Amino acid sequence: MTYIKMCGLTRMSDITAVNSVKPEYVGFVFYEKSKRYITPSKAVELKGLLSPEIKAVGVFVNESAEVVAGLLESGVIDIAQLHGDEDEEYISGLRRMTDKPIIQAFRIRSAADAERARQSSGDMILLDAGAGDGKAFDWSLISNIERPYFLAGGLSCQNVAQAVRELHPYGVDVSSGIETDGIKDIEKMAAFAGAVRKDNAL
Repeated sequence: MTYIKMCGLTRMSDITAVNSVKPEYVGFVFYEKSKRYITPSKAVELKGLLSPEIKAVGVFVNESAEVVAGLLESGVIDIAQLHGDEDEEYISGLRRMTDKPIIQAFRIRSAADAERARQSSGDMILLDAGAGDGKAFDWSLISNIERPYFLAGGLSCQNVAQAVRELHPYGVDVSSGIETDGIKDIEKMAAFAGAVRKDNAL
């Protein structure tokens, strides 16, 4: 069973779409330099409309642990995803403030990157191309990772079934692959979820 995470939601219509498609996770981006950035107050508004069975993940890049813990403890998000230079010391400090789950993201460009990811103390890891160009990384680099992970980077309804078949990831993470002209597209969202779930059923 591979779970689905749809990231970068910014609009009420995005929430309506995911409530229909029903991924297991959605992502709100709290990194101000991202074109998908939303404020915590906007996240509260969107989370209030989200189906309760869908987990909300907050995506952070080098944010203070106090801010991350505050959003977790207040229920704005259910899980934190760390996408910057956060290290084990940072994670330890965050764990002293909250017991909510932590996903640590890694940009995979070499076998050494994959090994760092494997050793992370995060509750989960996310493996990404990291360039934001909609291209996948070399999946052979993660063939030795036995712990569960989210696969990200360049996924779309065209290639996600192959990813699920070849890699059996815990989850698949998509953002630009379900957009048209930078806006979430419910038809692409439904096609992406359908491709994952069809392969899950095989």
